[in-house]
Amino acid sequence: MKYYTLKILSFILILIIAQSCNDDNKSTYIDYTDEEYELISQRLNLPSELYDYSPEFSDDFFNNHLEEGNIQARRSSHKATLGRVLFYDTKLSINGVISCASCHKQSLAFADDVAFSEGFDGELTTRNSLPLGNTIGFETSYRNGENFGFGNQALFAWDEANEDITSQTEAAITSEIEMGLNMPELVNRLNQEADYKVLFKKAYGDDNIMEHRVLEAIEEFVNSIVSNNSKFDHESMKEELNIFDNFSGYTVEENQGKKIFNNNCGSCHSFDHQFTELAIANNGLDMIYEDKGVGEHSQDPSKNGVFKVPFLRNIELTAPYMHDGRFANLDQVIDHYSEGIQNHENLHPLLKSGNDARNMNFTSEEKSALKAYLLTLTDKEVIADVKFSDPFK
Repeated sequence: MKYYTLKILSFILILIIAQSCNDDNKSTYIDYTDEEYELISQRLNLPSELYDYSPEFSDDFFNNHLEEGNIQARRSSHKATLGRVLFYDTKLSINGVISCASCHKQSLAFADDVAFSEGFDGELTTRNSLPLGNTIGFETSYRNGENFGFGNQALFAWDEANEDITSQTEAAITSEIEMGLNMPELVNRLNQEADYKVLFKKAYGDDNIMEHRVLEAIEEFVNSIVSNNSKFDHESMKEELNIFDNFSGYTVEENQGKKIFNNNCGSCHSFDHQFTELAIANNGLDMIYEDKGVGEHSQDPSKNGVFKVPFLRNIELTAPYMHDGRFANLDQVIDHYSEGIQNHENLHPLLKSGNDARNMNFTSEEKSALKAYLLTLTDKEVIADVKFSDPFK
């Protein structure tokens, strides 16, 4: 018995040692030298001990959705820290005036508050900036979720032209409207900054700055943005609670709005706001589309006017709405689905009734209740978390 006890203790000790070597959030690994910290502190407000960028999913989420061994839960905190700095650095634009954060503001759930964002030379983008803080986590909510066994097929951009965060990021950096910088020149710029040498060395083991490392670090940071602390989350994660049940912590109006949403909206936007039910759809905005959406790059007429079905977490913070930012507030969005759906030839079947558009004809009370429910999806923590904030002094 003693022999087997000793073997078990030895095995546990080995695991602890291995974990301490591999876990980049242990003090033996995360600390900067005094010289390194003094150097990076000249421009940056970074903690001497790294923030933990592991996705902070609840135990209930893991128990309900993720099989043990089917997830790599911990992010590389050094890599995410580097990504955070890059995300906020205006050096990523050709004239040094625009960063990723210029169009993805933390206070707005990493969205923008205008219909079209302004690029490096004042020219406007052609579509509304999609939020980065409107999912429970990019690795579960987007195509990356395939790694978790969900078979999720959501892609990036309104027309889903980009398959992953890195390609989406590179497209923004090199865009002639958005940031206007080529990747070799970006690498050259970063090589001139001593603090980046430190950050890349911590993230990758050496200070070799390369294009794919830049994109990968930004992906690591974006993937760490998790929103699961809304009123909806706290209610839906109660033990053995069915998503279609009334929530005890909701008001009568919020529960009414949840029922209306589940009956009319959940089959497209998902009922639990975690995974994609429907990735793309025509939702009857127009009869004729100047911007053809997925049909624009696919050259498939059946995809004209088809756009991403967005996730709705923090929807309160991400106005204006739709690919062209045409709706200034949630009331206008609800009005559209109530009585404004156009019977376009590519209108999704879920929004049709026979051969006609299925306008939902909500009463004023139902509209108010639906809005009240949507407001319960707001997560105040993600928009205030310092580890996602601008690190530059």
